[in-house]
Amino acid sequence: MTTVTLSDSAAARIARILAAEPDGTALRISVSGGGCSGFQYGFDLDKERSEDDLVLERDGAAVLIDSISLPYMEGSVIDFVDDMIGQSFQIRNPNATASCGCGTSFSI
Repeated sequence: MTTVTLSDSAAARIARILAAEPDGTALRISVSGGGCSGFQYGFDLDKERSEDDLVLERDGAAVLIDSISLPYMEGSVIDFVDDMIGQSFQIRNPNATASCGCGTSFSI
């Protein structure tokens, strides 16, 4: 059972973003090699869903995570933070042993 979850603030922000997009659009979160710590998260708007995508839906928010990225994100919480430094999506990933100040790069 996959345990990636959306925080209240992430669901609200994603729903706000998707409200301005065509029906069926979702936020796709992916993991790829690169970044300053070895892996990096990617955030894109996507209308295409694959059969093996994990689909998270909550309060008008829809998030897609592909089956290759999913093992790297197991147990993660997708959050949206609005603080004095700025606004950003942040992924609290229990598998990450290190992360970068940019917030989108991590190592395991």
